[in-house]
This record gives sequence, C-alpha cells and structure tokens, in this order.
Amino acid sequence: MLFNWIKTFVLLFGLSLLVLFLGHLFGGYEGVRIAFVIAIIMNIIAYFFSEKIVLRMYKAKKLDPTQYGWIYDTVEELAKTMDIPMPKLWIIHSPMANAFATGRNPKHASVAITSGIINLLDKNELRGVLAHELSHVKNRDILIATIAATIATTISYASSMLRYAAYRCCTGPRSSNGRSNPVLMLLVSMLMPIAALLMQLSISRSREYLADESGGKYSKDPLALASALEKLHSQASSTSPGISSIGKESTAPLFIVHPFSKKGMLTLFSTHPPVGKRIEHLRNLYEKMFHIK
Repeated sequence: MLFNWIKTFVLLFGLSLLVLFLGHLFGGYEGVRIAFVIAIIMNIIAYFFSEKIVLRMYKAKKLDPTQYGWIYDTVEELAKTMDIPMPKLWIIHSPMANAFATGRNPKHASVAITSGIINLLDKNELRGVLAHELSHVKNRDILIATIAATIATTISYASSMLRYAAYRCCTGPRSSNGRSNPVLMLLVSMLMPIAALLMQLSISRSREYLADESGGKYSKDPLALASALEKLHSQASSTSPGISSIGKESTAPLFIVHPFSKKGMLTLFSTHPPVGKRIEHLRNLYEKMFHIK
C-alpha cells in the first residue's frame, strides 16, 4: 500500500516538473500561469459537479432500500469499518456488470452499481466490489485524480501554445539555451502531452491497485474481490463496444473494471491495471493476511 502512495506522489511531482520545464522553454511562466488558471477553473467545476453529471448521464436511480436492504446493510457495515460516512447508493439499469464511486470527499460520496452486477456476482463478491469502491472514497481518489487532471490539462494547453509559437518562430541562429529553436519547440510540444497522459494514467492505475488492497483488507476477503474482478473482466471482454449504454470512454476510469477490454499497445493507455495482475495481487494479499505459505 505504501508503495502505491509513494508512486502516486512521484508521478504527481513528475507532472509538476513537466509544467516547469515548459515554462522554461517559454522563457517565462506567464503562458503557463494562464493555462494553469484555465485548467483549475475547468477542474473545479468537474470536482464539484461531476457527481451529479455522471449519475445523470447514466440515468442512475436511488437504490431501493426495501428491495436491496442487504446491500445497504453491507455498505453501512463496511463504511463503519473504514470510519467514513455512509455514501448515497444508486442503481443503473444496465445488463453490463460494473460499479463506480464518485463525489468530492467522504461526506459527499455516491456509489453506483448496475443491475447487471447484482445479477452476476454472489453476495460475497459484491461485498468485495463495494469495499473497493468505498476505498476510493476513503483514499480521496477523486481529489487526487482532479489534481492530476489539472496539471495534465495545463501541460496540454501550454503545449498547444508552444506549438503555435514554434510555427510563428522565425528560423535563425539557435540561441544558447535553445529556446528559439522552432524544431525543438515543436518536438517538445508534441511529446509533453503524451508524457503527461502516460503519467496521469499511471496514477489512475496505482490508485486502482491501492483500492484493491484496501478493499481486500477491509472486507477481510480479498479472494471474493479477485473472483468478482475475474467475472467482471470476462463479461467486459465478451462485449463489443457500442452494445452497452455503459461503454462511454470518457467515464471509463470511474468503473472498477474498464467497460471494454484493451489489448496490445492500447494497454499503455489504459486507466486500469491488467486484471490478471490485480487478481494475482489480491491472492498474494490473502496469503499474507492469513499467513498461508
């Protein structure tokens, strides 16, 4: 768990260094400051209103406590164990089995599950999934994702300005610091957003590992979560893009498993770690928790 926290910090620090490097190429930080302010405004809006937006996007309804009282009891028990407030519970009527947590902090959190996941998983497996999602809430992953998105968006805007400056830059003798070299400016403007995106995705993957580990520990049943991940991934792998109403790429990072599987080089741009590695990690956690050799 400590490794994933350190990894997240290092990656956020790396994103910040990319911003400073772009500022150096500009010969000043004014352009980066403007981009940073714009990114902050955009992400503040997303931070405070993303919960309502995404729930409305999927036409989520409040989970009926009469019909699904056992789910409320499970979440209440897990929330008490994690020492966090009881989140609001929602259901999305979709055959696609998945779940996600959203909300800017533990006091304003929601957990949404699909009707498909209720039908697919047994109670222990669903409990593991709910523990994973509540771990995202406890670990304040929405806040961390917002910070990463703010910095990455700043880099994207700054790179666009640098690219525009490169096109306008007159060819001439290269200065001593290389800032007037349009080729260098153009190259950096193309590579920086890719580097920022890869770092942002790596942060997302590290938070998934952390939520798996926390969920396994708090539920005291990492194998149930591992079994749930295996079933969820199997269903997602057999579903073609466009079939499910839950397959929106823009919101894919929210879900416990990516709605559609990615293969080959596309895994580099995945918001989720490979499910096989997540399952292996949970099985190792089980052996450590129960001292199995």
